[in-house]
Amino acid sequence: MSAIDIGIIGGTGIGRLADLQVTGRRVVATPFGEPSAPVLQAHLGGQEALLLARHGSGHTIPPHLVNYRANLWALKHLGASRVVAISSVGGISHDLPPGALAIPDQLIDYTWGRHSTFFDSVEDPVVHVDFTEPYDQSLRADILRAAVGAGLKIKDGGVYGATQGPRLETPAEIERLCRDGCHMVGMTGMPEAVLARELELNYASCAVVINWAAGRGERDIHGEIERHVADCMDKVQALLAVLLGD
Repeated sequence: MSAIDIGIIGGTGIGRLADLQVTGRRVVATPFGEPSAPVLQAHLGGQEALLLARHGSGHTIPPHLVNYRANLWALKHLGASRVVAISSVGGISHDLPPGALAIPDQLIDYTWGRHSTFFDSVEDPVVHVDFTEPYDQSLRADILRAAVGAGLKIKDGGVYGATQGPRLETPAEIERLCRDGCHMVGMTGMPEAVLARELELNYASCAVVINWAAGRGERDIHGEIERHVADCMDKVQALLAVLLGD
């Protein structure tokens, strides 16, 4: 991979990457407002990448208020052609316990009221992007190979259910998602994925399971998250070090 052709969008815990060496900070003005945070130019795994904190530098922006359009536009403007989204999720299926990693290949969108297209003006052409495969297969394969190289167990595939947030789901809602075919649940997978497609960015997600979804595990979900975030970020760092070292 070239020096800055890859962008990494991080969620919960991304600031805990111990070996991250920041070499620059870019404030980007976009036609869609301000990104969540300045874009960091950073070394990880021997290569340089662009890194953006999805929820802001202090983790203050809730999922439904993230400026997904500005974030992705800024990364493309700075030269990224591929984007790896690190997304914290709750595990729904039995093979996705806390601590697991997954590379989803499908998603279901339950969000509402978010800016989900760059083409929302009557002066813009009507654009219907092909979303049959929401995630770029080549980048997914790169991430899976990196996981193997890092000695990590990882689930290939799965359906990501994107919910509105910022509240967590009820057990009944999780049962509904399970019936719909979702294996994991998160709050930021959409419209991020479709906006990346509109910008012709190669986009894939690394889903990090930091808790059982509601009704699947213990009642203290926040305590469960705190116990697993650090270990999950260690795994993400190991994966990214191999991915960026290719």
